[in-house]
Amino acid sequence: MTIDRRATRIHANYAALVLLCTAAFTGTAFAGEKPPLLPDQPSALTTTSRVSATIEFGLPSIASAVERDVPRRLATIDERIGCVNRRVLVFRIRANCDVDGFVDRGAISLYGRGDHIVGSIPIFGSIEGQGANRFTSRIHGDAEGRAMVEVESRPRLTKDWSVDLNFSDSFHWTEPPVLHVLGRDISLTKYAEPSIRRQLGLIRGRAQATARRLDLHDKAAKAWEQAFQPVQISQDPQVWLQITPASAAFAGIHADAKELSGSLELTGTAQTLVGQAPSAVTPTPLPPLGNDISQPGSFDILLPVRVNYDTLRDKIMQAVAASKAGSIVKEMQIYPSSGKLVIGVRVAKPGDTDATAGEWIYLSGALNVDPGQQSIKISNLAGDSSLPDGSVAAQLQNQILDQLKDIPDVGYGLAYQNLLNAANERLNRPLKNGFRMEGKLTTAKLDSIRLLADGVSIALRASGDLKILYGM
Repeated sequence: MTIDRRATRIHANYAALVLLCTAAFTGTAFAGEKPPLLPDQPSALTTTSRVSATIEFGLPSIASAVERDVPRRLATIDERIGCVNRRVLVFRIRANCDVDGFVDRGAISLYGRGDHIVGSIPIFGSIEGQGANRFTSRIHGDAEGRAMVEVESRPRLTKDWSVDLNFSDSFHWTEPPVLHVLGRDISLTKYAEPSIRRQLGLIRGRAQATARRLDLHDKAAKAWEQAFQPVQISQDPQVWLQITPASAAFAGIHADAKELSGSLELTGTAQTLVGQAPSAVTPTPLPPLGNDISQPGSFDILLPVRVNYDTLRDKIMQAVAASKAGSIVKEMQIYPSSGKLVIGVRVAKPGDTDATAGEWIYLSGALNVDPGQQSIKISNLAGDSSLPDGSVAAQLQNQILDQLKDIPDVGYGLAYQNLLNAANERLNRPLKNGFRMEGKLTTAKLDSIRLLADGVSIALRASGDLKILYGM
């Protein structure tokens, strides 16, 4: 009984809608005034952003440069020492020995440990002691010794753009050279160490000079110029990225097993442009180095996702076609007006094939974005409030509003993902003068939505990393 009553009500509503349309189309025009076409003005898709410029040099090449400048033989020993000093019966016997020997070094190796550079140099030597005259010539002894020198530095970039390694060393014998003569042990470290330490000072100086010759200022200036070059991040639609850096700050020197890298943070604006390639931007000179920062910040860019009005109209028409109003809605227009989305609906009698028959009803509503679902939704649909209550026009408008209250969401996820994939692909490419760009955008959130003349523009703030690399 309830089902029959509900079916009777639906049939009555539909019949009333048809009668309203028939009455309307046989009388005078009732539609309200058409809202004017007033789209939002396009805004510059510009945001403050940061680019990391990383310049890398191979630690083995620095070690090789030091190798070329430092001799293998660190010390030559030619000393006369008192090697015998003992009492035999009532006599004290003293004798001198001539000590000859050498201390050589092995290969110098450098490697990174966090933000430190660590170097190691193996040292080994051989020393021989011989009685100094014919009475003591039978006195003889020899010794070998080994040591490992470890040097460590926390590199820093000075204000003149040079790398200061500032090595400190830790020198210790693993097998100190000891001369055994007539039951006496004579330590020879004090004869070898002065020369060794002089040579270690030379090694530190050579390593420092080699690091200063890296010419980070020149490389940073070239990286600065590269940052001004526009990048096409999408072919269809054509989307361009124009970075205009304004300042540079030092973001640390780091090292791993093979490379020494210096990072700069270039801070400026990142602008996204749709359409033709932007005009060339003349790079400004590299600014003075700013204050140190702990690490480069994230790179931000505004990605414009477009949803044209035809897509919205087709989605709404599909919903209308499946409703009771499908037989009387003949045409639909969608356009922007003063921040609102206008839906113009031409209604005509069922079965009327005249292309001009019927009247236009104009509804307006808001457009909301759901970043989580990557969709847009039309909400708060309203009609012309100036229509007289109870009039045929008002009743028909209410009927149309009732049919459109559950318009499905329109997804933009595919368009966004295609744009993101294209951007990530084009942010990884070679640049000039041995530089290359490496970037990846990972997260995005809604920045703004604008109803433009040719469609809805959804600006999404995408974040990730963008690096300009040299030496890898």
